[in-house]
Amino acid sequence: MAISNRGLRRGLFQRTELLVGAEGMNRLAAARVIIFGVGGVGSWCAESLARSGVNSITIVDSDRICVTNINRQLMATACTVGQVKVEALRERLLSINPQADVKAVQAIFSRETCDSFGLNDYDYIIDAIDSLENKAQLILAATRTTAVFVSSMGAALKMDASMIKTTEFWKVKGCPLAAALRRKFRKTEFPARKFLCVYSEERLENKGHNTSCGTPACLCPKSGTGPGDPALVNHEWCTLKARINGTIAHTTAIFGFTLAGLVVQDICR
Repeated sequence: MAISNRGLRRGLFQRTELLVGAEGMNRLAAARVIIFGVGGVGSWCAESLARSGVNSITIVDSDRICVTNINRQLMATACTVGQVKVEALRERLLSINPQADVKAVQAIFSRETCDSFGLNDYDYIIDAIDSLENKAQLILAATRTTAVFVSSMGAALKMDASMIKTTEFWKVKGCPLAAALRRKFRKTEFPARKFLCVYSEERLENKGHNTSCGTPACLCPKSGTGPGDPALVNHEWCTLKARINGTIAHTTAIFGFTLAGLVVQDICR
């Protein structure tokens, strides 16, 4: 059954407003948020923010949906394989709140593209990038802005949801990604300020064998340019990563929801 715009406005955030109040809802609607990486962590983060009343969301990712994304990424289904991730996610978020301002940017954040994103225009910057080099560049750039910045550490090889925590970046323990970032910063430059991270000390091992997705339905980009080139449409990209680790929906989603929770709590405080 279709719902009118008036009915949607009246009911969509009614339960949220009971919790945070009218002023909290106004702040959520006014906040400008950008999310880098909308995979297993970032896609659920975006969903949570949209359902909580954040009206202005920019989502950034260069990739297309691969069949191997279906096990954990919000917008990845058998029907969306091959679609641009940010476009598929934008459609999903607008189906929740058609009046939201959702910008989809198919791009890679890197040292070369950093200035094109206008980070100073946002109130909140969320990092859900899994590339070490680009993640480090985003951390350095985001901590030089006045925006509140939160970051996800590694969500792969995790099963125990009760071990997922938040802490300041330099206090993260047991996370290989955080350790690699700290080593990198000590050799180059340090983030300009402290920031909160979502992480888990759990470290499981892969029990299966690393293989490509091996299906003609996969539209992962080819070698040479990295993810995101729409002209390159086969599944070779899956085999080119140095290591592919096992993931599962409930832990990657909780990472994403926790990032969203940090943002919503800060807005409503």
